[in-house]
Amino acid sequence: MSERQPRLERGDFRIFRAIPTRWHDNDVYGHVNNVVYYGWFDTAVNAWLIEGGFLDPAGSETVGLVVETACTYFESVAFPETVEVGVAVDRLGNSSVTYRIGIFRQGSEQTAAQGRFTHVYVERASQKPVPIPAPLRAALTVMQG
Repeated sequence: MSERQPRLERGDFRIFRAIPTRWHDNDVYGHVNNVVYYGWFDTAVNAWLIEGGFLDPAGSETVGLVVETACTYFESVAFPETVEVGVAVDRLGNSSVTYRIGIFRQGSEQTAAQGRFTHVYVERASQKPVPIPAPLRAALTVMQG
């Protein structure tokens, strides 16, 4: 078994997005089911890309495909909480980017859960890797840390 990752704090992230939990996010144990966290990862990263003008889900010729995700859980979250999702860039390659994601309970300084999310950029039609477009690369560079 690998060593558990150190628990991250708000200062380890560059941007934040509030996401409300939903009634059906809770499982039979009374907390948000693990698969929902991956949806929050997707939502936080892709909303940032869309709002920044880096992604048009229906029309962009270059898109990021998820090739890896992972999550470590520290404490439970449950409906009706609103979580705050922190995002930063851990690694920036030629055609890939690995995001650091933190799930925070509102007002908490430490993550309730944290993980990583890797996009490989491809030409939509061929699905072949391509370099990250220059405007996106510049924005991702600012998100490193």
